[in-house]
This record gives sequence, structure tokens and C-alpha cells, in this order.
Amino acid sequence: MAKGYWIGHVDVDDIETYQKYIAANAAPLGEYGARFLVRGGDQQVCEGTVRKRTVVIEFDSYERALDCYQSLAYQKAKGIRDMVATADMVIVKGYDG
Repeated sequence: MAKGYWIGHVDVDDIETYQKYIAANAAPLGEYGARFLVRGGDQQVCEGTVRKRTVVIEFDSYERALDCYQSLAYQKAKGIRDMVATADMVIVKGYDG
């Protein structure tokens, strides 16, 4: 079964409130078995443009990734993020070739 990934690029305007988002998303991410592969850190943009922060989260399946994003608990956490950050996010089904 192919894994699922959240890939997000985020610009944070208020880091203190964003920390509340991080705390609020811990429970749903844990419930759905999420594992952070990338959580901010140094990055080199080689082509195009991206936001300042990149996050990659792995799930056991594409379906689990979708279910987590659509969960009430995550949507509540996302409401906090939406107030203080601009994000581009995609949920991708991993290659199972």
C-alpha cells in the first residue's frame, strides 16, 4: 500500500500563535500515525519560489493522510494556523512502484 504525504510550504506571521497550532495539531497527527520527515529547517530554493517553511509529513497510507486532514480535530487546529500563516499544502499518494 502506498504511503501518503502532506507537503506544506508556510509563511508564518506570528510565531507565538503558530506554536499554539503546533500544539493543537499534535493530537490528530498522533491519532493518524503521522511522522514528520521535514519540519522547517534550512532549505535551498533551486527553481521557482516557495514559502519560508517546508513541512513533509508521512502517513501509512494516502487514505490516512486524507482522513487526518479532514478530521474535526485537525480542522480546528488549522483554524489557528489560518489566522497567523499563509500556506500552500498538497496531499500526495506515494510511489508504490
